[in-house]
Amino acid sequence: MEPNLRANIVKLYLIKTSKWFMLFMPIIVLFYQDNGLKMQDIFVLQAIYSIVIVILEIPSGYLADVLGRKTTLIIGTILGFCGFVIYSLSYDFWGFLTAEITMGIGTSLVSGSDSAMLYDTLKAGNQKEKYLKFEGKMVSIGNAAEAVAGILGGLLAEISLRTPFYAQTVVAFIGIPAALMLIEPIRQEKIKKMNFKDILQIVRYSLYEHTHLKWNIIYSSVIGASTLTMAWFVQPYFNYVDLELSLFGVFWTLLNLSVAITSFVAYKVEYRLGQVKMIVFITLLLPLFYFILSQIDVIWGITVLFLFYLMRGLATPVLKDYINRLTESSTRATVLSVRNFMIRLLFAGIGPFLGWYTDHFSLSQALALASIAFFVLAVVAGGFFLKTRRLSNRNMHQ
Repeated sequence: MEPNLRANIVKLYLIKTSKWFMLFMPIIVLFYQDNGLKMQDIFVLQAIYSIVIVILEIPSGYLADVLGRKTTLIIGTILGFCGFVIYSLSYDFWGFLTAEITMGIGTSLVSGSDSAMLYDTLKAGNQKEKYLKFEGKMVSIGNAAEAVAGILGGLLAEISLRTPFYAQTVVAFIGIPAALMLIEPIRQEKIKKMNFKDILQIVRYSLYEHTHLKWNIIYSSVIGASTLTMAWFVQPYFNYVDLELSLFGVFWTLLNLSVAITSFVAYKVEYRLGQVKMIVFITLLLPLFYFILSQIDVIWGITVLFLFYLMRGLATPVLKDYINRLTESSTRATVLSVRNFMIRLLFAGIGPFLGWYTDHFSLSQALALASIAFFVLAVVAGGFFLKTRRLSNRNMHQ
């Protein structure tokens, strides 16, 4: 691989770090409350943020295919930086809402474009077979950054609850020069001009015409929604098992480090197990961990959370790689954005109901319900994934 393409990977790692080094996460609720927001206001903010991402997820991926991954990443990192500038200077709901919308647009532009840039960089260097290895490293670096930031953010909050946002603004800025210095790999096929019909055609192709790709995306979305949902159950579960509040940040950090560890070796595990066994393990174990957690109300139940997060670290890069194998460079960012869109769509449908169920019944019952829901969805999607895989392989050899 040429030196300038190899340098691309380092720059993508910097962008990932600037995105995931979230110093504000350990104190975000306290920060909102300190500025007069109620819990209802907080949930409205996060709902709007998710809606912005859902609306823009696929168009932003298509934009990356039209304008180029570099241009989209530059715009995305600039908006991410601007979002934290606005946060640092805001003191009420409307200021925070402006920041969330700005950051939501920026996140949508970066999402999918970074993975597409990585794959195309490796392809240009005749090393596309190493994508899973490098994607695993990128996920690992992102989660490691989030883990370290969890501890540092808590320490910065001792100065003031706003200090982590000042520091976050500096961190977010790092992504801008990294994006500016990226080298856009030459693609054999490139969409020449933007056309909304092209977006619909790619979505139709991904979710209807290419059956095996469709079930890859659906299965990956179900698993992604299950891991995203668990992330919002973590802190309530800490409370459920009476974990000391001072240890929340430490255990949050350790959970993210566990994802980083398994993401780093995901390509080795997948190579040893093979695709079929990998899908079976993911399908069975993630819902099982939900169910086990629903039955344990003592502190050692946190070990099950660690097992869940270890499995999450394996699943994320592996399932992305399966989709990349079936996707052309000219539409890769758009297809990956279809996947991210589906994850958030599923989460938007399942998450709020599970939250309501927790409030009206119990965390234990909500976890059990989530276990059943994700098991059924994963079995159905995984079954079609494997069935269409066999048909696809058969057609290739005819």
